[in-house]
Amino acid sequence: MLGSGSSQLVVLLASVLKPVDDTRMRGKFAHTLISRPHTRVHVAGRGRPGPTGPAPMAAPGVYQHGIFQGTRLSWGRLAAQWRYWRLLRRVAPAVVIVHAPELLPLTLLWRALGRRRTFLYDIRENYALNVATQRVYSGLTRRGLAAGLRWVESLAARRAAGVLLAEQSYADELPFLQKVPAGRVVVLENKYQPAPGEALPARPPGPLLPEVPLRLLYSGTISELNGVWEAIALTAALRRAWPGGAQLTIIGFCQQPTLLGQLREAVSQHPAWLTLIGGSEPVPHARIVAEIRRSHLGLLPYRPHPSTERCRPTKLFEYLAHGLPIIASPNALWQSLLDTHGAGLSLDFAAPVDGAALAARLARGNFYPAGMPTDVVWAEESKKLWLLLDSLF
Repeated sequence: MLGSGSSQLVVLLASVLKPVDDTRMRGKFAHTLISRPHTRVHVAGRGRPGPTGPAPMAAPGVYQHGIFQGTRLSWGRLAAQWRYWRLLRRVAPAVVIVHAPELLPLTLLWRALGRRRTFLYDIRENYALNVATQRVYSGLTRRGLAAGLRWVESLAARRAAGVLLAEQSYADELPFLQKVPAGRVVVLENKYQPAPGEALPARPPGPLLPEVPLRLLYSGTISELNGVWEAIALTAALRRAWPGGAQLTIIGFCQQPTLLGQLREAVSQHPAWLTLIGGSEPVPHARIVAEIRRSHLGLLPYRPHPSTERCRPTKLFEYLAHGLPIIASPNALWQSLLDTHGAGLSLDFAAPVDGAALAARLARGNFYPAGMPTDVVWAEESKKLWLLLDSLF
C-alpha cells in the first residue's frame, strides 16, 4: 500500500486559478495526503514567488510555492508556466495532481520526458463551457480558447493515471470522459474539510429572533453571475421588513476591477449595513469560516447560467457543515440538500423581493430539525482519493 513503507512519497499539487482551487488543494488534498507517514506535499499556486525556495506551511510535510500572482488576464500567467516547469524539475515528484487546465501541457511534457512519472487531473469546473458562455473573452478569442481547452483536456484525460471530478454531473457533460476507463474516473465532491483543530458546531442554531439584526453572508467568488447585486437588494428589502433590521457581509475575491469599484461605492453609501472584506485580494479561508460562524443566513443568489446550474458550490457545503440557514436560487441539486437537512429555502432572486413575506417565512423557519448534517464533510471523499492512489503504486 502506498505510504506504508519507508520510502517517501513526494506529491505536487498545482493550480494558478481561483482562490477556491487553492482551498481545495491545501485544505482538502494536502490535508488528506499528509495523513499518512512518509509523504511530503508541495503546493504550487497563488502567492508571491519566494527567492529562497519553498515556504513551510502550518502542517508538517507541506510546502508552499508561489508560482502566480495577479489577475487571470495578466502577464504573470506566462511567468507561472516557467516557474511551474522549474518546480517540476527541482521537486521531482512521484505524482502530480493538476488542478488547472493551463498547467496540463507542461505536465504532459514532463511525463513524456521521464520514466515512472504519474499525474492526476482534477476537474474543478467545466472550463470550456465557462469560457464559451461567461463572456469574459470575446469573439474568436473565446471560441479558440474553448476549443483549445477541450483539446488539451481530452489529451490529458487519456494520459492521466486518474481523473478526479468535483461534480458528478461532469461525467455526463464532458464528452472526452467517455474514452477514459470507468475505474480511472473518481468523483471527489468539494465537501467541507474542517481546519486542523476546528470543531464543527454540535447542534444547529436556534430560531431567528425578530428583534435581533439579521446578519446575512455572501462569500466566495464575487461576481455579478454569482448574484452579488441580488444579495445587496435582498438585504435592503429585509432591512425594511425585519424588526431588528439586516446587515450584509460580502467576503471573497473579485477578479473584475470595474465591478469591485462599483461595490466599494455601494459600501461607501451604506456603511451601516454593508461590509466588504477582501475584494482585490484572496481572503484566508479561516476568515471566511469565522464570518460563517457569526452569520444568521448564508446566500446563494446565483443567476441562472449553464456553467452553474448542474454544480453544487463549495459555499453550499460550507454553510451546511456549520448549520447556517440558507437562502438559495431555485436549483434542483441544491434544493435536494436543503430539503434533506431542512437547511433553508429557495427564492427567485430575479423577481422583486417581497420583504414582508420573506421575513414571515424566516420567522417561522425551523432549520436543521434533525440536527447537524454528517454527509457534507470531506472525510468520505478523502478515502476515495487514497483508494485511487493506492491502486497506482
